[in-house]
Amino acid sequence: MIKAIFFSIFDVHQGPKVLHQVPTDSIAPSLGSSQTPLFHFPSVSSYIIPRPEFCSRLITFCTPTHRILSQPVCLPSTSYPRNAYTFSIALVLDASTPFASYATVTIKLASLLQTLEEQSRFLSRDASAPDTGKIYALCEILLEDLNNYSESMIPIDDSNTLNIKLFPTYPPPPPLLPHHVPLSTVQLESLTDPNWDLTMLRVLPHINGINSVKQIALLADADYKLVRKAIEHLLYYGCLLLLDIFSFSASYAPTAELVSLIEDVDMQDECARYVALPSLEDKAIVSHASPVSGLELVELYLKLKQCQTIKSYYIENSKIMDTIDVRRFITFGVIKGFLYRVHRYAIATSQISRGKGERRTKSRQKPNRSANAALSTDDTDPDSHLLDLEKFLDGTHCFDEICTDLMISEQELMTRLKDLDDVQIICR
Repeated sequence: MIKAIFFSIFDVHQGPKVLHQVPTDSIAPSLGSSQTPLFHFPSVSSYIIPRPEFCSRLITFCTPTHRILSQPVCLPSTSYPRNAYTFSIALVLDASTPFASYATVTIKLASLLQTLEEQSRFLSRDASAPDTGKIYALCEILLEDLNNYSESMIPIDDSNTLNIKLFPTYPPPPPLLPHHVPLSTVQLESLTDPNWDLTMLRVLPHINGINSVKQIALLADADYKLVRKAIEHLLYYGCLLLLDIFSFSASYAPTAELVSLIEDVDMQDECARYVALPSLEDKAIVSHASPVSGLELVELYLKLKQCQTIKSYYIENSKIMDTIDVRRFITFGVIKGFLYRVHRYAIATSQISRGKGERRTKSRQKPNRSANAALSTDDTDPDSHLLDLEKFLDGTHCFDEICTDLMISEQELMTRLKDLDDVQIICR
């Protein structure tokens, strides 16, 4: 939030001087004013109106409580006293306020005022008293519009209009890996435009909470790096969440945040609607009752444990699980933060020998592969598989990452790991 906007010039008699300030007396109080200024202007005036060498540059500095952003402008001309006109329009923020978006506004304001001065002497010919006139009105409207609406459109004259918008600054998105599964949090189709990036338009139809980033690149027939960049943009603006690949061989366990579901009846109702199967959901709308109660859902989440796969969990609770969508049931818990995925990692406890004579392998038949696994490398060369796997056996790569990178099924990965000596599998 902007605390103040002020316009200052270099006066040939008084030096740096504040001409207009919003709010009034916030920077340089008038005589008789009892208001305390936000900071002591004379002590920082050399930064507001600096030497010509430092003009036309963004200057930002902090006082103990506030941050000031300005871009002073010096226009040399023999028509001005001392052959130059120096001015600055500055924004005052709290010292802790992120200022990246305000820096862009400051630069644009300075550029516009410079253009107006060069065209029509808009600034130097303004004979209005301090805190009156067009420049003061400009500062006043800017402060009010940017604080309330984050944008402003101000007609200056018949030929110039000021258009300013504050674009929010978000934290960097989390690292995006090939095995991550994006899930949209908004209706992406309603935001699309024919002028959008072509890769983005090809990617959007495949973002469904099921396909991983690498699968999306394959389905969209697009370069993986471009697909990742497009998804990172959507992540940056909060349009997506990242999930793990859902499979019935995965394990999940509840966290302490499950208390929020137990205490919040509205969240239980939301969960019941989200996990209901489509046919049962339609019946529930007619009967105004959920196919599964909130208490039953809480009990189901509490039964999840680390050493149990979703497949065995489903079989144990098949009577009630038949009435809900298992994938949505898990996804809801992960999104709300009261479920976490228990990943499996492979660690080689000793260096794996690459020689065929030194490495002991078990004789086995070629396993059946799924559609996704059909894209993997040929099984005729065991050493090739060994080299592919070796870089993943340091305990930092989960099974999802390995399977996605090698384009094999988890069953085939386990078969390959069993052929290696001294490889341990841990869950965490």
